[in-house]
Amino acid sequence: MAEEFLNLEHLFKYFGNVTAVDDISVQIGKGELVSFIGPSGCGKTTLLRTIGGFHRQDAGDIVLDGQNVDHLPPERRSTGMVFQNYALFPHMTVYRNVEYGLKIQKLSKSEREERIQQALSQVQLENYDNRKPSELSGGQQQRVAIARCLVLQPKVLLLDEPLSNLDAKLRMTMREEIRRLKDELNLTVIFVTHDQEEALSISDRIIVLNEGVIQQLGNPDEIYNHPVNPFVANFVGQSNILEGITEEEGPKTLFKNDALEFEITDNNSQQRDNKRKIMIRPERIIINEDSAIQGNVSKVVYNGNVIRYFVDLNGTEILVDQFNIDSSRHYHKGDHIGLEMPKDPHFL
Repeated sequence: MAEEFLNLEHLFKYFGNVTAVDDISVQIGKGELVSFIGPSGCGKTTLLRTIGGFHRQDAGDIVLDGQNVDHLPPERRSTGMVFQNYALFPHMTVYRNVEYGLKIQKLSKSEREERIQQALSQVQLENYDNRKPSELSGGQQQRVAIARCLVLQPKVLLLDEPLSNLDAKLRMTMREEIRRLKDELNLTVIFVTHDQEEALSISDRIIVLNEGVIQQLGNPDEIYNHPVNPFVANFVGQSNILEGITEEEGPKTLFKNDALEFEITDNNSQQRDNKRKIMIRPERIIINEDSAIQGNVSKVVYNGNVIRYFVDLNGTEILVDQFNIDSSRHYHKGDHIGLEMPKDPHFL
């Protein structure tokens, strides 16, 4: 992690009897992009708004660049907030929207002009000064909202589901733009999203939240391939979670339950109880007609580059993802197929 820049120390936030933020402590580095993800109502937006000063925490401290900012209102925290609906003034031009915060700061006209042109250049909207928001595409409106924050030279950029109103292709473009700005300006960015793929693609680190509690904090690879509990495994991507036992049979270690049995490499042999829970991602299972594990295809979902098969193994449903390559054999509902399991499943 980069040098500590934003410290959240034992934060709590209550709404009546509901604990929206429950004893959260985390350190975020300078120039780092951290995403908050989790189901609706998990506390991710409340935590973001608390960092920005729009909510006051009930306990704990927020320290930004060595300064405790608990007592400061949003406009004095050196944070810039981009809202989900952009919150642009419809009657103002792009130039006036970006200028708004600077006028509150009472900067000179020449300094305002310099900063506005710089911010519009940073978001690649140099020639859009005189347009109204209604004359812009969704992606351009999003860039204006970001420029309105950048012009204030914030230490932390707070993005609350900023891409949720854009179409799929534009979302991908804006992800790249946000990463570019972060890298070019060495910005610290906190990004709230409900889209797991978005978080995995854009983040340096990800915080998975549920019921106001951090379930896991790690880089995208750690979150996806090494989830710490079933909640993270199920929320981030698709997974097969199987319960069974491990048994030693000669030199081999076998994982068994009522549906299947296969050889594994058990790197957690110190566990006393042989009852185990494992996670296998659908793309790690190979369709192999010669495998001892046999089942029937109960459903097929076509996702373009990937075909997802739902396979019934004696009443247990297994998800299998197969890349859609022309030479691959495609299967249909009712087909009988064999599955080859990876020898190194992730233990939960």
